[in-house]
Amino acid sequence: MQTNPILVIGATGKTGARVAAKLEAKGLTVRRGSRSSAIPFDWEAPETWAPALRGVRAAYVTYFPDLAFPGAVEKLESLVETAKDAGVEHLVLLSGRGEHHARLGEEVVRNSGIDFTLVRAAWFAQNFSEGYLRDPILAGVLPMPGGDIAEPIIDIEDIADVAVAALTEAGHRGKLYEVTGPRLMTFAEMAEALGQAVGRPIQHIPISFDDFHANVAAAGGDFVANVFTAIARETLDGRNAHTTDGVMQALGRPPRDFAEYAADAAKAGAWHIAA
Repeated sequence: MQTNPILVIGATGKTGARVAAKLEAKGLTVRRGSRSSAIPFDWEAPETWAPALRGVRAAYVTYFPDLAFPGAVEKLESLVETAKDAGVEHLVLLSGRGEHHARLGEEVVRNSGIDFTLVRAAWFAQNFSEGYLRDPILAGVLPMPGGDIAEPIIDIEDIADVAVAALTEAGHRGKLYEVTGPRLMTFAEMAEALGQAVGRPIQHIPISFDDFHANVAAAGGDFVANVFTAIARETLDGRNAHTTDGVMQALGRPPRDFAEYAADAAKAGAWHIAA
């Protein structure tokens, strides 16, 4: 059975692309699950699920744009049933920290009868370099709601490493890993660290949630803005203002610091301004 592929759902996304690449670097057979794949997977087309899961021994499951989106939990329930019918042995679910609907999704997988690992993640550092906050950073500003709330923001590379370990090593089944960065940071502190990395000032601008919605909508449309604003309203209330040792539990090493992420992203040209 070890020659059977591992399905990575969301293989073109921030975490999925990294998980797929890291698995392939280990010499494992990966079935990349996306709408454009040879064997496509589309959350909006349930008829694609069974073919994508057929012959798969394990799957990394992400829901775009987030498990908090209306209908996501119900689709996850249907996917789990399809996975059971296909004989999938292990599901690794990416979940969101402090999100009510994400917890409901976790329970779906936990109670599925399939071996599982849950990866409950803090806010992604890569939202600043690969997501809806990249353009503001290029303009020298970080407009965020939540005031002085602190977040233990996490590098997606750590999330991917935890997922890969869960998919390939013994000892991770039945586990919940709540993963965060190594320290709490306010958005003003993140802006300062980003400015040091790019070599020019980045100013944190406190904004309302309504303004946050408008900014995200301008970059990614109302669909994405509605989701991320709902998550921001739910989670930027201090509930997540503590670190966890999930990365250490899973990998035996501490998580990467935000300053290290920012320096590496800047070196890779994430915020390069063309002349």
